[in-house]
Amino acid sequence: MASKRTLNARNLEALGASALAELLMEVSSGNAVIQRRLRLALAVAEGVESALQEVRKRITAIARATTFVDSRKRKALLADLEAQHQAITGPIAEADPHQAFRLLVRFLELADGVLERSSDTTGSVIGVFKQAQGDLAELATAAAIKPEALAGQMAELIAGNGYGQFDDLIPSVAPALGEQGLTVLQHHFKEQGGPDASYALLQIAEAQGDVDAYVAQFDSKQLSRPAVAADVALHLLEAGRAEQALAVLDGAAANVIDWLATEWSDARIAVLDALARHEEAQQQRWELFCHSLSIPHLRDYLNRLDDFDDVVAEERAFQFADQHPQPLLALDFLIHWPALARAGRYVLNNASHWDGEAFDVLSPAADRLSSSHPLAATILLRSMVVFALSSSRTRRYRYAADHLQTCERLAAQIDDWQGLESQSSFIGRIRERFGRNMSFWQLLER
Repeated sequence: MASKRTLNARNLEALGASALAELLMEVSSGNAVIQRRLRLALAVAEGVESALQEVRKRITAIARATTFVDSRKRKALLADLEAQHQAITGPIAEADPHQAFRLLVRFLELADGVLERSSDTTGSVIGVFKQAQGDLAELATAAAIKPEALAGQMAELIAGNGYGQFDDLIPSVAPALGEQGLTVLQHHFKEQGGPDASYALLQIAEAQGDVDAYVAQFDSKQLSRPAVAADVALHLLEAGRAEQALAVLDGAAANVIDWLATEWSDARIAVLDALARHEEAQQQRWELFCHSLSIPHLRDYLNRLDDFDDVVAEERAFQFADQHPQPLLALDFLIHWPALARAGRYVLNNASHWDGEAFDVLSPAADRLSSSHPLAATILLRSMVVFALSSSRTRRYRYAADHLQTCERLAAQIDDWQGLESQSSFIGRIRERFGRNMSFWQLLER
């Protein structure tokens, strides 16, 4: 059972309104953020007109502000913005959806100015505006905003999309715009022209389910890019036009660069399957695996084979991985398949070739191998220790010290070093070579 001194709503309620009011006055003294929250709460309690007046006043003040908001002040700004948003979409929307809609539009119009004078490295400030735009469709419907008027207001917001905060505005508001509003918006952007208009027209075409209008936004040069061709092909496929989708993909085939064009390959696989050209789809899966050692594509390939054929194909995949020109990619594949015994042998067979800089691959691999293949794990851990010391990466010294201590523990499990240097010899060698890296040895001793 929670103590009566635990800070929770029930215990605070027991203090009574008078005591809580005194505490709030004390806590809010000198704290502008809390004072604004309290004034807003009082305004909401007084009625919708008071709440409207309070939110309008605060939005105007935010719009006029010029002070730069750094990371220290960001939390206060977020609290302020979220309070206005909640008041608009909560009590004001319940009492007067039309006024709430107008206020929400005004709130969103703050975005460019606020983002321009803010440090938003976390993306939390732009996140408030992205979340707020998600409420527009519901409020517009509740307020019975005419589609033409709504389209005009959305066009104005998109015109002030300086930081990408309204990139998803059209899909978000499409249900309220309806066919009529989307058509008005379409005419507006067709007249406007430019890259921003092209992006908007794509979203409008998608919202309308007009695949021809979607495809029309791309010229032949754009369609020759694998990523663009993949996107267009998937839209055509969804519309039941698989043959046309394949033609678009094949038109970009000359620009496909090995495993970098995964989106193109995935789209082509989906189209080939839709055309019942399953053998070709399987070949595409295998080729994609060969380039990238992609586990999802190999599993998909194997799942479509008959019994026992999948076992043979899996062995062929392992053999291919053994010969792959990128050892890190091969190791990562074997670890995550998982095929730990093969991974252990692969590490031993390539003992002198591991690049200790690849921390993101070697560290989890060593962790997975440590229990059953301690010698292989030791090879990977040592490579990371040597890299950190030889490159004087002081930020990695803490990890390197941990890796070296892990090697000490693993040494007790190794009976046959298979020609690999013993742990005591390895430590002696790196002490001789890197003895001047004092911060590392001090860290290790601690």
